[in-house]
Amino acid sequence: MMTIQADTVVEFHYMLSEGERQIESSQGGDPMLILCGHKNSLPALEDAMMGKVAGDTFSVTLPPEKAYGSRREDSMQRIPIKHLQGAKRWKPGMLAWVQTDQGNRQVTVVKVGKFNADCDTNHPLAGMTLTFDVEIVSVRDATASELQHGHAHGRGGVEH
Repeated sequence: MMTIQADTVVEFHYMLSEGERQIESSQGGDPMLILCGHKNSLPALEDAMMGKVAGDTFSVTLPPEKAYGSRREDSMQRIPIKHLQGAKRWKPGMLAWVQTDQGNRQVTVVKVGKFNADCDTNHPLAGMTLTFDVEIVSVRDATASELQHGHAHGRGGVEH
């Protein structure tokens, strides 16, 4: 059986929780697919996968600094509404995508005005101690194309 290491493609199901509260789960849907060693996932989660094989299950709890970082209270930004992507009408608490010079970034809308929205630029999971319950579905060598692109390709080929 192939073990998980750098340059392998791992297909896995997960349940993400904070304490007793479940945040999300892939169960009942398609498993996640990542190319290990290419920054396609949280490094600490990938580290916990290393050496595992298809059929293995495990749990790993990550403190904020190993997950999505600590919350920064000074991470508020006023953004023109026309730059928010993901909905037509915005309300406090909604998540939006914003194109930045470092790529797309997820923000949380805090207050909505006529032309601008005050947004929290912290990652929605920042400041949380997160537990991942993981089931490894399959492990395979990455293809040359996947290695060149730096990410796993789904069953149908390239998913960009």
